[in-house]
Formats: sequence, structure tokens, C-alpha cells
Amino acid sequence: MTGSASDFSQLSLETVTAYLASRPALGGIVDVTRIASVREVGDGNLNLVFIIDDAAGASVVLKQSLPHVRTDPSWPMTRERSAREATVLGAHVLADPEHVPAFYDFDAENYVLAIENLSDHRVWRNELNEGRVHDYAAAELGRYIARAAFATSPLGLDPLEHKRLVARAVNPELQQITEDLVFTEPYIEHAHNVVLPGNEPDVAALRSDAALVREMGLAKWRFMTTAQSLIHGDLHTGSVFVRAGEAAAGGTDARGATTASVRAFDSEFGFVGPTGFDLGALWANFIIAGARAEALGEPARAELILSLPGRLWSAFEAEYRTLWPARIDPRVWTDEVLERLLDGIRDDAAIFAAAKAIRRIVGFAKASDIESLEPALRERAARGVLHAGRALALTRHGIADVDALAAESLATLRAAH
Repeated sequence: MTGSASDFSQLSLETVTAYLASRPALGGIVDVTRIASVREVGDGNLNLVFIIDDAAGASVVLKQSLPHVRTDPSWPMTRERSAREATVLGAHVLADPEHVPAFYDFDAENYVLAIENLSDHRVWRNELNEGRVHDYAAAELGRYIARAAFATSPLGLDPLEHKRLVARAVNPELQQITEDLVFTEPYIEHAHNVVLPGNEPDVAALRSDAALVREMGLAKWRFMTTAQSLIHGDLHTGSVFVRAGEAAAGGTDARGATTASVRAFDSEFGFVGPTGFDLGALWANFIIAGARAEALGEPARAELILSLPGRLWSAFEAEYRTLWPARIDPRVWTDEVLERLLDGIRDDAAIFAAAKAIRRIVGFAKASDIESLEPALRERAARGVLHAGRALALTRHGIADVDALAAESLATLRAAH
């Protein structure tokens, strides 16, 4: 609750309508004189989220960052992350409006984003958990990552503008969270690390594997020092909305049928970093979703899910190649440079996938794909993900084909059962 109707530092159901009336940019989005409903729907760790509908059916979402972790007020969080999310969303909506929510307004004083209501979509992780794969989404996200990566890198931006973007999007507090949770804490004793007793030997084996720890150290270095493009920064299946449709995603249908749609949201961890990180985050979550399917005795669905890393990469690569002729400076960025860039992004994606998969089992903020399984199934699924993450980290250098790497992950998951 807030102190008065004009205090918008922490919105409430009682103050949202007055807040909307105070923002001229939102006057054409919803009719503030005819608000029909206001709902607080935030279920994450960091933000308040409100959905507002007017009597004519128009709608808007308000997302306000809190000064602490929602479930743990003693854990402070910078509210400036909302400004960084606005920077990412503002750039990505220009590069690829098809795959992100419409962006209406940002209030820097009260840390509030106003974006499109996508309530007719579903969170992809939840759909995967229910057995609905939405396999078309992988290729759509590959195209999104390529378009955003090209447009916000020195390939698509004036060099001075790219440097300004690096400064504007710097996100030190949330970057450090990733550095700690993904690349460091799983390999040391830490309070955030909790696994089932049956998985404790699996975790001990990872920590004693010098080659794996070395690869994670190098991956952390890449994450901390590579400024390629403005990445989403937390692009897992829980940060993607999907909507199935009769027509292809992004397509049109003369009959007026609903088209399939895929939208990435919650980019508050974004910064100018390694392009492969977003690809790797999704790849990791495909491994996790595949482990769930295997645990539930659904091998055909596991195979379908483990085809998604290849679809993701193929669409990314094809789109990146399509954009390549438009690069700003072709004088020394020759076609051979393109091949080297793609090789590097693919390798980054693989090691970041390994890191993200392991972290979701060992560390803080686990994946519901695994956590919602009953304990005996959960233990085997978690073991499979840990083994698959290790194998991916250590064998990726010798296998350049993403489909082959994903097939190896599937075989590793099955061996763990």
C-alpha cells in the first residue's frame, strides 16, 4: 500500500487508475475514465505487475520494479533495472517488433514500464510442462535473437552509437547475479545450492571435475568481457509467451484465423554482452524440458524437444546470414569474418547452455520442469541434466553441429535413467 493516492513509488490496486491518468503517453492506450478491472498478477521474484482493462476491451500492463526481492525483503535489488529493461525493449522493438511486447511508456521516476497485454498467450515453460511443445517457437526465437543481435552490434550500429549503447545499458548488479548464480555458486559450497540427497554425489562429481570448472571459468570470463550486442539476458522458456494458431507464426490468414505468436519478455537482465548467451539460455531449458519428458516416460516428446536447439540455431544462422550484406563496414568484415563470428557464437551458445542447465539444478531459482516432479523422478531427471550439461561443456569443441550436440544430450538424459 502507498501513503496517498498520488504516491506512485509503489503502486497498489487502489492507486493504479490515478497513476494511469497521470501518464499522458497512456491516454490513447486505455480510457482511464472507464476502467473495468485492475489485477495484480506478478508471480516472479522482483516486480509488481498489474493488468488493467477498460470497458471497451483495451488493455495495458504496468510493471514496476521493487527495491528488494519480493519473497525476501532483506535482499536489496536496484530499481534501476527497469530503466535497463526499457533500454533493451526499446531497442529490440525497433529491431524486431514481431517478437517482443509493444512498448508504450517508461516512467523513470517511479520505475514503471507500460507494455502490451499478452494475456491471450501462455508462458512457454508452463505449456511445455503440460506436454504442449509449440515447436514452432524455437525458430521464431532464433530469428528474434539474430535481428536484435545484428541491429545492436557494430554490424548494424554506428560505432559511436554502439559505444553509447554499451554505456546506457550497463547493468552491473544484475550481471553480477548471473556471474554468481550461473558460473560460480554451483561449483562451490554456497547457501543458494540445494539438491535432493540422491543428487549430492552428482554435484560433488561436478565440483571435482577440473576440466569442467576450467570451462565454466572461461565461460564466466566471456560473459564478463564480451560486448557484442544488446542481449535479453534471461531468455529462458519462462520468459517467452506463446500462442498457437491456425496460421504460421508471423503470417497472415485470409480467413482471419488467429496466427501463432511468440514474444520474449522480462529483459531486465539485459546488457551489451555475448550474443550466444540468449541462444544458450534457451538451449539449456530445452535440455531441462527434455529431461522432464524422459522422466515421465514420454520419449517421443523428449526427442521433439531436443530437436529445438537445432531449430533455434538454424533460424538464427539463416537470419544472421540474411542480414550480413547490410553490415555497416564491409571493408574488413569479409564473408570469412562472418564464418568466424558464427563459429564463435555457436561455441558460446553451447557452453552457456551447459552452464545454465547445471545452474537450474544446483542453484537458486530452479526450474519448475524438474521441481514439479515427484522426488524419485526428480532425482533421475536432475542427474540427467547435470550429466548432459557436463558433456555439452566438454565435448562441444569437437562437434560443430548443434543437432549432433542435442542428440548427445538426449542420449545422456536417457543413460541417466
